[in-house]
Amino acid sequence: MMFETNPAQSAVSVPKVELRDISKTFSGDVETVRALTNISLSVAAGEFITLIGPSGSGKSTLLNLIVGLSEPDSGEINIDGEKYDRRADKVAYMPQRDLLMPWRTILENVIIPLQLKGIPDAQAHTQATELLPLFGLGGFASALPFHLSGGMRQRAAFLRTILMEREILLLDEPFGALDALTRRELQDWLLELWRRFQQTVIFITHDVEEALYLGDRVIVLSPRPGKIIHTLEVALPRPRRQGMIALPDFGRQVTELLDALGVAI
Repeated sequence: MMFETNPAQSAVSVPKVELRDISKTFSGDVETVRALTNISLSVAAGEFITLIGPSGSGKSTLLNLIVGLSEPDSGEINIDGEKYDRRADKVAYMPQRDLLMPWRTILENVIIPLQLKGIPDAQAHTQATELLPLFGLGGFASALPFHLSGGMRQRAAFLRTILMEREILLLDEPFGALDALTRRELQDWLLELWRRFQQTVIFITHDVEEALYLGDRVIVLSPRPGKIIHTLEVALPRPRRQGMIALPDFGRQVTELLDALGVAI
């Protein structure tokens, strides 16, 4: 599986994703909610960006805007320097829940993107089956979702997302419901997949340590209406190792992010 880039675009460093002065308000029968205001952000090809902020700060709304599930009230969203009416054709989105269909086997779940492309089932089965071991799912092709742990279901959901073959991944708290040990295991697993497939990732989390451990940059959003109040260029070498969380530099950067969030320590 390969993801192609445009050499001409790479030469002039066109952002993979660019948000220009994005604002979004939701109007209901009872109240009007300003979700985001004046968001501007450029994400380079192959960059891993993490987003943190308090509940209600518009993090998920921002991903919904990027993928095209809704449109901003003002501002502009560009992919590879261009404005697309169908951004979902350029972006793969994995929400918080795995959303696996309980009546389909793991293999039948993960091939859904290939089936939607019109790829014959036999070819789709072969393509997905070759990747199952890489995602820690070897031997589980015929299992139903309820047979699997939460971590394994997340791996299946991620494989399904990867099989969409998009260069941009939007991940909305994919590990939020997992226990601490499984979460750490999947963090390292995700980083290895990111290194292998070289996609551009925008990852939402409520966990400051997770944001720091995974990201090249951490973007901090304010309480609603969400706006960018801090950007941290992560000063940790790659590849990342879990032992880094004990380093003084890691603790210093955690403190910087907590200060930006207004969290007393």
